[in-house]
Amino acid sequence: MGYKFSYFQFNAFNQNIHETNLNCLLIIHVWWYGRRENWGGLRNKTSFRVKVAVRVRPFNQREKDRGSKCCIKMKEKTTTITNLDDSSAEPKLFTFDYSYWSHDGFTMSEEGVSVAASPDSTYASQRTVFSDLGQGVLNNAYEGFNTSLFAYGQTGSGKSYSMVGYGANKGIVPITCDELFQTVEKNADPNLKYIVSFSMLEIYNECVRDLLIKTNPKGGLQVRQNPSIGAFYVQGLTKQVVGSYKAIEAKMEEGTSNRTVASTAMNATSSRAHTVVTIQFDQIKKNEVGEETKRTSIINLVDLAGSERAASTGATGDRLKEGANINKSLSALGNVISALADASTGKKKVMVPYRDSVLTKLLQNALGGNSKTIMIAALSPADINFDETLSTLRYADRAKQIKNKAVVNENPMDKLIRELKEENEKLKRALGGELNEGNVGMTPEEAANMRKQMEEEIRAQLEANMSAMADMEDNDRTEIAQQQFNKEQLELLEREKEKNTTPHITNLNEDAALSGVIHHLIKPGESVVGRKECDSDPHICLSGLSILKSHAVFSRVEGTVVIKPGVVGAKTKVNGQALNGERTLVHQDRILFGSNHMYVYIDPLSRESDEDLNIDWEFAQKEIAQAKGFQTGGDGKLSKEQQLAQEQVLELLPMVGESNEISEELNKHKSFEVILISDEISLSERSRSARVMVKMKNLLNGNTWLWERPKFLNRRYLMQDLYQRFLGGDDISCPQDEDPFWDPPCDLLIGTSNAFLQALAYGIDMDDPILITDYKGEEQGQMFVKIAPCDAAGNSLGDEYFVEESTELLGKPYHYKVTVLSSEMNDLRFSVGSYVKYKVDGDEEYTQTDTLTDTCTPHFNHSRVIDIPMVTQETLDYFENSCITFLVYGCQADRADDTHLSHLSTKELRQKEETSGIVRNTALARQITKHSLDEAAALKAEILLLKRRNEILTKKEKRIQSIVTEWGKKSAEEQAFDPFYRAVSAAAFSSGTMLKSAATVITQVIKAQKLKESSLQSSIDSSLQPPLVSKAAGSKACSIM
Repeated sequence: MGYKFSYFQFNAFNQNIHETNLNCLLIIHVWWYGRRENWGGLRNKTSFRVKVAVRVRPFNQREKDRGSKCCIKMKEKTTTITNLDDSSAEPKLFTFDYSYWSHDGFTMSEEGVSVAASPDSTYASQRTVFSDLGQGVLNNAYEGFNTSLFAYGQTGSGKSYSMVGYGANKGIVPITCDELFQTVEKNADPNLKYIVSFSMLEIYNECVRDLLIKTNPKGGLQVRQNPSIGAFYVQGLTKQVVGSYKAIEAKMEEGTSNRTVASTAMNATSSRAHTVVTIQFDQIKKNEVGEETKRTSIINLVDLAGSERAASTGATGDRLKEGANINKSLSALGNVISALADASTGKKKVMVPYRDSVLTKLLQNALGGNSKTIMIAALSPADINFDETLSTLRYADRAKQIKNKAVVNENPMDKLIRELKEENEKLKRALGGELNEGNVGMTPEEAANMRKQMEEEIRAQLEANMSAMADMEDNDRTEIAQQQFNKEQLELLEREKEKNTTPHITNLNEDAALSGVIHHLIKPGESVVGRKECDSDPHICLSGLSILKSHAVFSRVEGTVVIKPGVVGAKTKVNGQALNGERTLVHQDRILFGSNHMYVYIDPLSRESDEDLNIDWEFAQKEIAQAKGFQTGGDGKLSKEQQLAQEQVLELLPMVGESNEISEELNKHKSFEVILISDEISLSERSRSARVMVKMKNLLNGNTWLWERPKFLNRRYLMQDLYQRFLGGDDISCPQDEDPFWDPPCDLLIGTSNAFLQALAYGIDMDDPILITDYKGEEQGQMFVKIAPCDAAGNSLGDEYFVEESTELLGKPYHYKVTVLSSEMNDLRFSVGSYVKYKVDGDEEYTQTDTLTDTCTPHFNHSRVIDIPMVTQETLDYFENSCITFLVYGCQADRADDTHLSHLSTKELRQKEETSGIVRNTALARQITKHSLDEAAALKAEILLLKRRNEILTKKEKRIQSIVTEWGKKSAEEQAFDPFYRAVSAAAFSSGTMLKSAATVITQVIKAQKLKESSLQSSIDSSLQPPLVSKAAGSKACSIM
């Protein structure tokens, strides 16, 4: 007989094995008396491998907008994934029990059902998936096996579509339930009775919520372990008997509605929650002598949370690692699957960590236990999701190696009831046992804690056993449940009729499955929106962040509905604009109450046509983003990077708003803002790519932090957890380094300065001051930088060095010197310290200046020589089209708070900033300003280059004119041609081709003069004429030149 100890009992037993009191042993023995090996036919265990299917969906709108390509191929059971961004990478092949191609090759029937477009199409419809997977679930249930089906994949990959479906395309869960009740209704055997029970729960942040009740206990429901069979269960979970498929459908809608209300009130992200639907299918059969035998099947249908990688949504780079347990369940599930896969290969002494999370406890039977299990992995076809899709395929590949030991759960009813009664008697006796603290070596406090926990577990098991006995003895549960359902349906029909003729608001949620499930009717007269705690109950009760007791008021007079703020300061937006007074609503107006209660106003009587706009969560968020100044369109002209940035802005805006609200309610003196920062590497290539970040600012001392998206997402989950504990009345005080609103002071990017390099292509130096601009495009100071060609030792080539055509540099070595002279900061708080970082072409690491402290005008006097062994066309392109981006960093200290601000609340400080214009929601203008400044800097560099070239050429030209003028002023005796020729050539040819024509003319004149002189000299020899006449003529010609 095997024994199973809880953590506390095992420690007490292990530490005091030689002194254990008899009473203590009695309690442990009675409570943990071992797993009954004859329970449920466990003697005849059969091994079954987990079946795994993968399914690829069509492109969604986001993927279409980004011009995605399909990276998935399927042939029979084989799935192939290819990295389209890496042509050298080999395709990766995976083989599963089923590979479903649902990407294309389909058409819509008249009923709106997606079906194969042609006989040779490989499209897998919802019915095809059910036939392979759902039918197997049903068959297992009929035979008395426990069975589980769970869906895995990243958010938006199609899990919910396969499990639940949309519209006429019903998924596995509803089809399975429908088919189950078709079998029940066809039953004509008087000795066979079916009972179907339904429960629905959600796991979020390691808390279990019952979705069939509106209010859950603080901290969620407790997960206990049944010591008889070792399985885990949820204490107090609602289990309702249902008598028809319609009843199950209604319960699922009720659960979805409760889930939506709870997630909105808690500011929870639905894609990070696991949903578990459990159907208990009992078949009670009476034999010839009247004895009843019960065959039970537990059907678990699990929709897992999105499986995004940590780099996408986790805490990458954060000192607070996954403190909110958001990814704990999926991580633990991965560890369980890996351990079970190792065990299936024959590896010895494998410890399966079921206890590491709530999810793995509840899935213990489904994975490696008494269950036949099927897993469906949902895949995105888009190349932009390659990493997540590959991760899903690898996860599924491991799962297919797991083997379960399923049995038929069938026992005589009398035996089951008798055993439950006997167990209850033993548990009751255990409650009367005593502990002798002195003998077991425990302090009174330890003994009391142990006693308390044991009593809780015993009472929970007693409660579960009593419930199970009541279920077995109550044979009329199905009829009573059906009567209650019929009554509820009549009430529902009445409400639906009223909704079709009455103005109302209906909810929007980021999860499409949770949109349109909450409706609030607007009755004639005034309807108050607010918290339940107000003096008179509001007509529309909301809860959560920024919802006031009297938040807003609807006024309905005849056919007109007007909305106005309930009190001054109530945060409400209509179509993205703040509501500051009365506003008449129009059909399909979008209303945001507080930070996350999003609704659409529906007026059934004023619809101009049946064709409404497609209003969803994304539409409403884009509207809010546009009102804040962010660009949300692009008409297909945006690059992939810009589209990604746009998506992240839309994702983060409501989250940042929520974080600001939590900060206000907890008075954390922090503000948050979504910002766009030009990527410094991309900026040097002039590609205009940007990173989306979140800025946190200390409102009391001005210190600022820039958080990457993954870090902010993790902090947001921690903030939510902290806020929920605050609402629950818990003490939320914690050490500073565990506070999600705190970070130690860090160096801050003050701004950037761009030095464009065209001048280097012509051998000209650049030494003009350049502005330091922040992410808003606002001036933060200026830098003094010099970039000049030099020799290998860093010595200047002088003002005379210049090339007219950049191609003259090809094939030659080239050296230039970057000198960071000094900077001037506008903000005095950066006098703590500052430094500059930069990269040039080919650098992998940044070059950094020394950090200078206690000054706002640091003189860095930093220099570096860059050597180019041979100039290529790529080098010239880099000079012509790129710049060196200097990143100016300021050091921040943990400064004392401003005494003039310390008496103000967070809300007052944020209002003060908004009023003074320090925080301005003009992100689009900032982006345009920033880009305009970049363009202006580039144009300025080009103008300076042309000006410098013009100055050099003018200087050279004047030099030549000066040489010629001086030569012309000389007497004939002093006019020596060879020195004159060398001087003109040196001046002309050192300046490039622009003056070469002038030099050539002069040279030709000189050569002609020499020829003429030679001719004249011959004449002198023959006629004895003076030779100076020709020189005078030459002098005159040169003077003319």
